[in-house]
Amino acid sequence: MPFIQTADETELFYNDWGTGKPVILIHGWPLDGDMWEYQWPVLAAKGHRVITYDRRGFGRSSQPFSGYDYDTFASDLQAIIETLDLHDVSLVGFSMGGGEVARYIGRYGTERLSKAVLVSAVTPYLLKTADNPDGVDKSVFDDMVEKLRKDRPAFLASFGKQFFGAGMLNFAVSSEIMQWCSNVAMLGSPKATIDCVRAFSETDFRADLTKFNLPTLIIHGEDDATVPIKTAGEHAAKLIPSATFKRYSGAPHGLFYTDKDKLNADLLAFF
Repeated sequence: MPFIQTADETELFYNDWGTGKPVILIHGWPLDGDMWEYQWPVLAAKGHRVITYDRRGFGRSSQPFSGYDYDTFASDLQAIIETLDLHDVSLVGFSMGGGEVARYIGRYGTERLSKAVLVSAVTPYLLKTADNPDGVDKSVFDDMVEKLRKDRPAFLASFGKQFFGAGMLNFAVSSEIMQWCSNVAMLGSPKATIDCVRAFSETDFRADLTKFNLPTLIIHGEDDATVPIKTAGEHAAKLIPSATFKRYSGAPHGLFYTDKDKLNADLLAFF
Protein backbone atom coordinates (compact mmCIF):
# COMPACT_ATOMS: atom_id res chain seq x y z
CA MET A 1 0.00 0.00 0.00
CA PRO A 2 1.27 3.55 -0.72
CA PHE A 3 2.39 5.64 2.25
CA ILE A 4 3.99 9.04 2.69
CA GLN A 5 6.18 9.79 5.68
CA THR A 6 5.65 13.06 7.55
CA ALA A 7 8.15 15.24 9.41
CA ASP A 8 7.70 13.20 12.61
CA GLU A 9 7.86 9.90 10.69
CA THR A 10 4.14 9.23 10.82
CA GLU A 11 3.03 7.10 7.87
CA LEU A 12 0.05 8.48 5.93
CA PHE A 13 -1.87 6.11 3.68
CA TYR A 14 -3.02 7.62 0.39
CA ASN A 15 -4.68 6.74 -2.90
CA ASP A 16 -3.84 8.38 -6.22
CA TRP A 17 -6.15 7.93 -9.22
CA GLY A 18 -6.37 9.38 -12.71
CA THR A 19 -4.41 12.01 -14.60
CA GLY A 20 -4.77 15.74 -15.04
CA LYS A 21 -4.78 18.66 -12.62
CA PRO A 22 -4.57 17.31 -9.07
CA VAL A 23 -7.42 17.40 -6.59
CA ILE A 24 -6.82 16.43 -2.95
CA LEU A 25 -9.95 15.34 -1.05
CA ILE A 26 -9.55 15.72 2.72
CA HIS A 27 -11.92 13.70 4.85
CA GLY A 28 -13.96 14.64 7.88
CA TRP A 29 -14.15 13.35 11.44
CA PRO A 30 -14.39 10.51 12.40
CA LEU A 31 -13.99 8.90 8.96
CA ASP A 32 -11.07 8.34 6.59
CA GLY A 33 -10.34 8.83 2.91
CA ASP A 34 -12.83 6.14 1.93
CA MET A 35 -15.69 8.57 2.62
CA TRP A 36 -15.04 10.02 -0.86
CA GLU A 37 -16.19 6.82 -2.60
CA TYR A 38 -18.96 8.69 -4.42
CA GLN A 39 -16.73 11.60 -5.53
CA TRP A 40 -13.32 10.36 -6.61
CA PRO A 41 -14.46 8.03 -9.44
CA VAL A 42 -16.55 10.83 -10.95
CA LEU A 43 -13.74 13.38 -10.75
CA ALA A 44 -11.13 10.95 -12.09
CA ALA A 45 -13.38 9.98 -15.00
CA LYS A 46 -13.66 13.67 -15.94
CA GLY A 47 -9.93 14.19 -16.29
CA HIS A 48 -8.69 14.96 -12.80
CA ARG A 49 -5.91 13.36 -10.81
CA VAL A 50 -7.61 12.60 -7.49
CA ILE A 51 -5.72 12.00 -4.26
CA THR A 52 -7.26 10.97 -0.96
CA TYR A 53 -5.45 10.19 2.28
CA ASP A 54 -6.20 9.02 5.79
CA ARG A 55 -5.50 11.65 8.44
CA ARG A 56 -2.97 10.56 11.06
CA GLY A 57 -4.68 8.38 13.65
CA PHE A 58 -7.41 7.23 11.24
CA GLY A 59 -7.92 4.52 8.64
CA ARG A 60 -4.71 2.86 7.49
CA SER A 61 -2.36 5.65 8.59
CA SER A 62 -0.12 5.45 11.64
CA GLN A 63 -1.65 6.10 15.05
CA PRO A 64 0.91 8.20 16.95
CA PHE A 65 0.14 9.27 20.49
CA SER A 66 0.39 12.98 19.68
CA GLY A 67 0.17 15.42 16.81
CA TYR A 68 -3.60 15.89 16.61
CA ASP A 69 -3.53 19.63 16.11
CA TYR A 70 -4.02 21.71 12.98
CA ASP A 71 -0.46 22.94 12.65
CA THR A 72 0.60 19.28 12.46
CA PHE A 73 -2.29 18.38 10.13
CA ALA A 74 -1.25 21.21 7.79
CA SER A 75 2.34 19.97 7.91
CA ASP A 76 1.10 16.48 7.00
CA LEU A 77 -0.77 17.91 4.01
CA GLN A 78 2.36 19.78 2.98
CA ALA A 79 4.30 16.50 3.11
CA ILE A 80 1.82 14.94 0.69
CA ILE A 81 1.97 17.87 -1.72
CA GLU A 82 5.77 18.04 -1.65
CA THR A 83 6.40 14.29 -1.79
CA LEU A 84 4.12 13.91 -4.82
CA ASP A 85 5.49 17.20 -6.23
CA LEU A 86 2.03 18.58 -6.87
CA HIS A 87 1.27 21.98 -8.41
CA ASP A 88 -1.98 23.77 -9.33
CA VAL A 89 -3.73 21.71 -6.66
CA SER A 90 -7.41 22.04 -5.81
CA LEU A 91 -7.97 21.31 -2.10
CA VAL A 92 -11.37 20.03 -1.01
CA GLY A 93 -11.95 19.82 2.74
CA PHE A 94 -15.04 18.28 4.25
CA SER A 95 -16.03 19.19 7.82
CA MET A 96 -12.87 18.83 9.92
CA GLY A 97 -10.95 18.64 6.65
CA GLY A 98 -11.87 22.24 5.94
CA GLY A 99 -9.57 23.12 8.81
CA GLU A 100 -6.63 21.51 7.02
CA VAL A 101 -7.36 23.60 3.95
CA ALA A 102 -7.52 26.80 6.01
CA ARG A 103 -4.45 26.16 8.16
CA TYR A 104 -2.42 24.99 5.14
CA ILE A 105 -3.15 28.26 3.35
CA GLY A 106 -2.52 30.21 6.53
CA ARG A 107 0.92 28.61 7.01
CA TYR A 108 2.14 27.75 3.53
CA GLY A 109 0.30 30.12 1.21
CA THR A 110 -1.22 29.33 -2.17
CA GLU A 111 1.85 29.00 -4.43
CA ARG A 112 1.15 25.33 -5.15
CA LEU A 113 -2.62 25.71 -5.15
CA SER A 114 -5.23 26.45 -7.78
CA LYS A 115 -8.57 26.43 -5.95
CA ALA A 116 -10.09 25.67 -2.55
CA VAL A 117 -13.41 24.12 -1.56
CA LEU A 118 -14.91 24.06 1.94
CA VAL A 119 -17.72 21.49 2.26
CA SER A 120 -19.73 21.42 5.50
CA ALA A 121 -16.53 22.79 7.00
CA VAL A 122 -15.78 23.71 10.62
CA THR A 123 -14.21 26.98 9.50
CA PRO A 124 -13.89 29.71 10.60
CA TYR A 125 -14.41 29.00 14.35
CA LEU A 126 -16.80 26.46 15.82
CA LEU A 127 -16.58 27.26 19.53
CA LYS A 128 -18.89 29.79 21.17
CA THR A 129 -16.85 32.55 22.81
CA ALA A 130 -17.36 36.18 23.73
CA ASP A 131 -16.21 37.27 20.27
CA ASN A 132 -17.90 34.35 18.49
CA PRO A 133 -21.46 34.36 19.84
CA ASP A 134 -22.83 32.23 16.98
CA GLY A 135 -20.56 29.35 17.91
CA VAL A 136 -21.46 26.04 19.56
CA ASP A 137 -21.36 25.81 23.35
CA LYS A 138 -18.34 23.97 24.76
CA SER A 139 -20.64 21.66 26.73
CA VAL A 140 -21.67 20.01 23.43
CA PHE A 141 -18.09 18.96 22.75
CA ASP A 142 -17.50 17.99 26.38
CA ASP A 143 -20.48 15.66 26.10
CA MET A 144 -19.11 14.14 22.90
CA VAL A 145 -15.78 13.43 24.57
CA GLU A 146 -17.44 11.91 27.61
CA LYS A 147 -19.59 9.60 25.50
CA LEU A 148 -16.60 8.58 23.37
CA ARG A 149 -14.69 7.63 26.51
CA LYS A 150 -17.63 5.71 27.93
CA ASP A 151 -18.75 3.76 24.84
CA ARG A 152 -17.16 4.78 21.55
CA PRO A 153 -19.05 2.30 19.32
CA ALA A 154 -22.42 3.35 20.74
CA PHE A 155 -21.67 7.05 20.37
CA LEU A 156 -20.43 6.70 16.79
CA ALA A 157 -23.52 4.70 15.84
CA SER A 158 -25.86 7.36 17.23
CA PHE A 159 -23.76 10.19 15.81
CA GLY A 160 -24.29 8.81 12.32
CA LYS A 161 -28.02 9.54 12.50
CA GLN A 162 -27.40 13.23 13.13
CA PHE A 163 -24.56 13.24 10.62
CA PHE A 164 -26.85 12.14 7.79
CA GLY A 165 -30.02 13.74 9.10
CA ALA A 166 -31.65 10.32 9.42
CA GLY A 167 -34.95 10.17 11.26
CA MET A 168 -38.33 8.50 11.37
CA LEU A 169 -39.48 10.27 8.20
CA ASN A 170 -36.15 10.33 6.36
CA PHE A 171 -35.12 7.19 4.53
CA ALA A 172 -32.59 8.82 2.16
CA VAL A 173 -29.73 7.03 3.90
CA SER A 174 -29.76 3.27 4.28
CA SER A 175 -28.88 1.58 7.54
CA GLU A 176 -26.05 -0.10 5.63
CA ILE A 177 -24.48 3.26 4.75
CA MET A 178 -24.61 4.33 8.37
CA GLN A 179 -23.16 0.99 9.47
CA TRP A 180 -20.37 1.36 6.93
CA CYS A 181 -19.48 4.80 8.25
CA SER A 182 -19.55 3.51 11.81
CA ASN A 183 -17.19 0.69 10.83
CA VAL A 184 -14.81 3.15 9.15
CA ALA A 185 -14.90 5.39 12.22
CA MET A 186 -13.99 2.50 14.50
CA LEU A 187 -10.72 2.03 12.59
CA GLY A 188 -9.52 5.28 14.10
CA SER A 189 -7.42 5.51 17.22
CA PRO A 190 -9.57 6.27 20.26
CA LYS A 191 -7.10 8.94 21.33
CA ALA A 192 -7.05 10.53 17.88
CA THR A 193 -10.85 10.47 17.79
CA ILE A 194 -11.08 12.34 21.10
CA ASP A 195 -8.17 14.72 20.49
CA CYS A 196 -9.66 15.73 17.14
CA VAL A 197 -12.92 16.78 18.81
CA ARG A 198 -10.90 19.33 20.74
CA ALA A 199 -8.93 20.32 17.65
CA PHE A 200 -11.87 20.98 15.32
CA SER A 201 -13.99 22.62 18.00
CA GLU A 202 -11.37 24.88 19.60
CA THR A 203 -9.16 25.96 16.68
CA ASP A 204 -9.74 29.50 15.44
CA PHE A 205 -9.29 29.71 11.64
CA ARG A 206 -10.46 33.30 11.21
CA ALA A 207 -6.97 34.66 10.48
CA ASP A 208 -6.30 31.78 8.07
CA LEU A 209 -9.39 32.56 6.00
CA THR A 210 -8.22 36.14 5.41
CA LYS A 211 -5.31 34.65 3.41
CA PHE A 212 -7.55 32.92 0.85
CA ASN A 213 -6.42 34.73 -2.31
CA LEU A 214 -7.57 32.02 -4.72
CA PRO A 215 -10.93 30.95 -6.18
CA THR A 216 -12.92 29.42 -3.34
CA LEU A 217 -16.19 27.51 -3.19
CA ILE A 218 -18.13 27.14 0.06
CA ILE A 219 -20.87 24.50 0.23
CA HIS A 220 -23.03 23.96 3.30
CA GLY A 221 -26.30 22.21 4.06
CA GLU A 222 -29.02 24.38 5.53
CA ASP A 223 -30.14 21.53 7.82
CA ASP A 224 -26.64 20.69 9.07
CA ALA A 225 -27.12 19.81 12.76
CA THR A 226 -23.47 18.87 13.26
CA VAL A 227 -21.75 22.02 11.96
CA PRO A 228 -24.50 24.66 11.76
CA ILE A 229 -24.48 26.81 8.66
CA LYS A 230 -24.95 29.98 10.72
CA THR A 231 -21.84 29.18 12.74
CA ALA A 232 -19.65 28.04 9.88
CA GLY A 233 -20.65 28.48 6.24
CA GLU A 234 -22.18 31.93 6.61
CA HIS A 235 -19.24 33.27 8.61
CA ALA A 236 -16.70 31.74 6.23
CA ALA A 237 -18.42 33.45 3.31
CA LYS A 238 -18.12 36.80 5.09
CA LEU A 239 -14.40 36.32 5.71
CA ILE A 240 -13.80 35.27 2.09
CA PRO A 241 -16.02 37.79 0.26
CA SER A 242 -14.78 36.66 -3.16
CA ALA A 243 -15.92 33.06 -2.50
CA THR A 244 -18.90 31.42 -4.15
CA PHE A 245 -21.31 30.31 -1.42
CA LYS A 246 -23.77 27.53 -2.21
CA ARG A 247 -26.48 26.59 0.27
CA TYR A 248 -27.99 23.14 -0.08
CA SER A 249 -31.62 23.31 0.94
CA GLY A 250 -32.60 20.50 3.30
CA ALA A 251 -29.12 18.97 3.27
CA PRO A 252 -27.58 17.52 6.46
CA HIS A 253 -23.91 17.43 7.40
CA GLY A 254 -23.10 14.30 5.40
CA LEU A 255 -24.11 15.78 2.06
CA PHE A 256 -21.20 14.01 0.35
CA TYR A 257 -23.62 11.07 0.30
CA THR A 258 -27.13 12.52 0.65
CA ASP A 259 -26.53 15.13 -2.07
CA LYS A 260 -23.70 13.40 -3.91
CA ASP A 261 -24.92 14.10 -7.45
CA LYS A 262 -25.37 17.80 -6.77
CA LEU A 263 -22.03 18.01 -4.98
CA ASN A 264 -20.21 16.24 -7.81
CA ALA A 265 -21.76 18.52 -10.40
CA ASP A 266 -20.80 21.62 -8.42
CA LEU A 267 -17.22 20.41 -7.93
CA LEU A 268 -16.80 19.62 -11.62
CA ALA A 269 -18.24 22.98 -12.64
CA PHE A 270 -15.93 24.80 -10.21
CA PHE A 271 -12.83 22.91 -11.32
